[in-house]
Amino acid sequence: MAFKVLVTPTSFNAQTRNQAMGRLMEFADEVVFNPLNRPLQAPEVIGLLDGVDGYIAGLDYIDASVIQAAPESLKVISRYGAGLDRVDLAAAARRSIAVTNTPGANAEAVADMTLGLILAAARGIALADRQIRQGLWPRQKGMEIFGKKLGIIGLGKIGRRVARRARGFSMEILVHDPYLDRALAADEGWREVSLTELLKEAEVISLHAPLTRETRGLIGPQALELVRPGVVIVNTARYELLDQEAVLKALEEGRIGGLGLDVFDREPPEGNPFLAHDKVVLSPHAGSHTQEATERMAIMAVENLIAVLSGRDCPHLVGPPQAGDQAPG
Repeated sequence: MAFKVLVTPTSFNAQTRNQAMGRLMEFADEVVFNPLNRPLQAPEVIGLLDGVDGYIAGLDYIDASVIQAAPESLKVISRYGAGLDRVDLAAAARRSIAVTNTPGANAEAVADMTLGLILAAARGIALADRQIRQGLWPRQKGMEIFGKKLGIIGLGKIGRRVARRARGFSMEILVHDPYLDRALAADEGWREVSLTELLKEAEVISLHAPLTRETRGLIGPQALELVRPGVVIVNTARYELLDQEAVLKALEEGRIGGLGLDVFDREPPEGNPFLAHDKVVLSPHAGSHTQEATERMAIMAVENLIAVLSGRDCPHLVGPPQAGDQAPG
């Protein structure tokens, strides 16, 4: 059977030469790539789905309109990454389109980026770099993170790795997660606290929660009334965990001493107000962009897609149909 596959992740593209691409090219008869080299909006996805059997998806917006417009041939959306908040899983279920992801493939890379952003935001590294290039010799004061309290909101695969890395800085780890593995936390010496306690005590806050109705705007006016003056906040999860206006106000008032962002509501973030703020360190959603992580995500995404289209069990199926329930076609 001939298969047509759409591939949209910006770090897995027509120029990629690795094991995953070789495997995909052996399996598929036709591969279509993202022509825009950025996450796609829903209408842009729809325009590329004609005759597609499988879709390896980056950070595209795959809402109900995409699912409804998808051809009958589409059997699987294979997310290149773990996040699923941009995929309408209910709409996919109604169309019996399988959805898969790559949990844990980028965890080490994102944890590294998180520590990098914490250090950069706490010490004003990006601002100092810019000023030196302008011929200045700045002497701003930063904050040491050694021995400080690190509050981690969301203790999944990435949050756990951030906590373990922070041991090297002798940080006290406060954790908040409704689904916390308490035995693991106890073994690791992490202190479980309420969200209120974490906000009040932490000198550095790192966000690793999924985007849900409950977590949208989590760091908003009420939360920011509780934080310690000069707190450093880093977000490598989803932009919408922040209430943009409330965070901007807290930056101006000094309640937030530094902000690190690897995620945005629009990518690239044209016109985003954080672009002009000296206390903000920005990264272009590159937390998972290491050679090792992109190769792991690529091979998992390709193998997930092949498993579903071949009618085999897929260990990373997150949406119906169940493996083996539907013949490929």
